[in-house]
Amino acid sequence: MQDRQGLASRVFPSDHPVDLPPVLLLHGIASDGETDWVTPGTVAALNDAGRTAVVVDLRAHGASPASDSAEEAGAPAQARDILAVLDEAGVETFDIAGYSLGARLSWAVAEAAPERVRRAVLGGLSPVEPFTMVDIAALHKAVAEGVQPEDPFTGMIAGMVGSRGPERAPGLALVVEGLAGSPFDPKGWPGQTPPVFVVGQDDMMTNGIERIVGLVDGAELLTVPGDHFGALTGAEFRGIVVRALSR
Repeated sequence: MQDRQGLASRVFPSDHPVDLPPVLLLHGIASDGETDWVTPGTVAALNDAGRTAVVVDLRAHGASPASDSAEEAGAPAQARDILAVLDEAGVETFDIAGYSLGARLSWAVAEAAPERVRRAVLGGLSPVEPFTMVDIAALHKAVAEGVQPEDPFTGMIAGMVGSRGPERAPGLALVVEGLAGSPFDPKGWPGQTPPVFVVGQDDMMTNGIERIVGLVDGAELLTVPGDHFGALTGAEFRGIVVRALSR
């Protein structure tokens, strides 16, 4: 595991590389690159297809440190952190696959460097910014003092953040605050080619994704089995990532 510009990352080269750029993989909230991409077999599938995979742990996730402020955990700042990993690795053009928060940050990365993003697969993407509905003060109080928030949604987020342990929870709460302060409000896909959107057939978090797909001429929307968590680990999603990024 290497620390590059504050973020931990790993590069998985293929034994039989093809003439296509590396694939950047971005995980979901309260997870990490190992859980979302290595363990389910996506990295291995990409390697089998001749692709190099770059797996990043986002701020306050996995082996990456937390930010010092909510602003540093916002989407624009996280996009800069991610691009710094690729710069350090000598990667110019790349493909990208993100899931949930990773899909949302994939969009921010493309906004920051549209000329560098060749193809993209965006899985489990919420069409709205859910963290704007969080009572941030109550979330931080729950993390610091164990006080259960009155708001059920904030309570759910507090439980998710707290499940990662007391050392991780404050940093994850800053991520939630940072994303709430830089809400997802896309105007169109800035990358080189339209992305492929993938949703689980039982994933309530992606309800209304058609609105986002409609912003991008030529975008595809594909449905795979599973809910928000099950879709990510399924063979159907893994196959779509490999095929869509091999064009």
